[in-house]
Amino acid sequence: MNIVKCEKGFDHAGVELIGILAEEASPESVLLAPLEGDMLELCRRAVINEKFKGKAGTTIKIPVLHGSVKYVVVHGLGNEKETFHENVREGSFSVLRTAAAKRCSNVLLFMPRAGERITSRAAAEGAVLGCYAFDKYLSQEEDEKLISPDCLYVTGADQDGLFEGRILAEAQCYTRDIANEPGNVITPAALAEKALSLAEEFGLKCEIWNEERILKEKMGAFYAVAKGSANPPRFITLTWSPEGECRGHIALVGKGLTFDSGGLDIKPADYMTTMKGDKSGACAVLGAVRAAAGLKLPCKVTAIIAAAENMPGGNAYRPDDILHARNGKTIEVNNTDAEGRLTLADALSFASELKPDRIIDIATLTGACAVALGTNTGGLFTNNDAFGDEVLAAAKMAGERFWKLPMDDPTLRKAIKSPVADLVNSGGRYGGAITAAMFLEAFVDKDIPWVHLDIAAADFIKEQRSYYVKGASGFGTRTLTTLIMTM
Repeated sequence: MNIVKCEKGFDHAGVELIGILAEEASPESVLLAPLEGDMLELCRRAVINEKFKGKAGTTIKIPVLHGSVKYVVVHGLGNEKETFHENVREGSFSVLRTAAAKRCSNVLLFMPRAGERITSRAAAEGAVLGCYAFDKYLSQEEDEKLISPDCLYVTGADQDGLFEGRILAEAQCYTRDIANEPGNVITPAALAEKALSLAEEFGLKCEIWNEERILKEKMGAFYAVAKGSANPPRFITLTWSPEGECRGHIALVGKGLTFDSGGLDIKPADYMTTMKGDKSGACAVLGAVRAAAGLKLPCKVTAIIAAAENMPGGNAYRPDDILHARNGKTIEVNNTDAEGRLTLADALSFASELKPDRIIDIATLTGACAVALGTNTGGLFTNNDAFGDEVLAAAKMAGERFWKLPMDDPTLRKAIKSPVADLVNSGGRYGGAITAAMFLEAFVDKDIPWVHLDIAAADFIKEQRSYYVKGASGFGTRTLTTLIMTM
């Protein structure tokens, strides 16, 4: 879908749907200010009949049959300044979702503050997200599928903002596409192929390590998780390097469990059904490096993924095993379903060896985080408060919710100590998200600012919520990319 700026007075010929994002107001003529003539009068009567006032999240869809225009969709933005840009995303999503469902090829959008770059970015994000569907495995007739409009015209917009928003949202949709794929399609090797395809498309550097190389590189924690599966692991690095100015180097480490059965400490069946999404962190870092390359951002970005399956095979690792991590630390296993932190341990050690300016890892790590924060908010943990605040600011700008959790409780830190090894891989049920973050911190160079993002439960949507349709959410992709944009 093309998303382009147009000026006031744009010729409506060929436009089939007009969308208006309106702040809460009265009388009706204010809500419908972009319209005129017969179309204004028709829509004004509909607005009065429905008692539509432009409250946030409300929508009215009006059939008009005026020239080429078949529908007018008015979406309320409310009048809260704090949520304005998120409401624009939701409004643009609503308009474009309607256009896609109604098979409208050309859409004209009006909105307040359209000339602001961040507003245009939000509108483009919502528009692209509004046309997303993961339906490749459905036996549908062509006329049952969701079809994106050909073009969205945004009156008075900032063209750079529209471009940025499209790239950001396309990256999130890319993240969703991979995360939605089942474990029989996306194995560790298949995930590595996705990285190679990105490298070819965007001119990135990609290196893939096989099982033999992983063992040679002394990634004992990562390999232990992988060895119970018939599908061998892959260690993936994918790097975007700008041609000119470079403002720094950030390493993005994503948890890449292409399927997680829990291993020998096997999960209950109803906990296993969405475990294709345990690779969501890996998908998010692939999406972010894709966006960084698409926007040609002046920052070196290295995506790092330890891709594996956690399965209860005859060669699976066991409770009580002691593992040797890449950085020399030993780990006692007391729960094979606390596997993500083991794969991340070696990946974070590797990332630290690259000496980047900053490291972020993102992972569907703990159910404890989901219990604490719900399904719409990720947890943030850091060894550097200033960097943590930067990530929170980027998340707010991106419209994604994260909440900072503490890492200064000495009692919880004792919970990951082992009498027979340096660390134990699970600190128990109390403060589980915090003890998991403390475990990861042991594998990060203490001189490198580091943030851990726990996106458990926010990664997968069971019922549509706003512009998050059912399935993989791509959560975190926009936060990572927005952070890189502000570096």
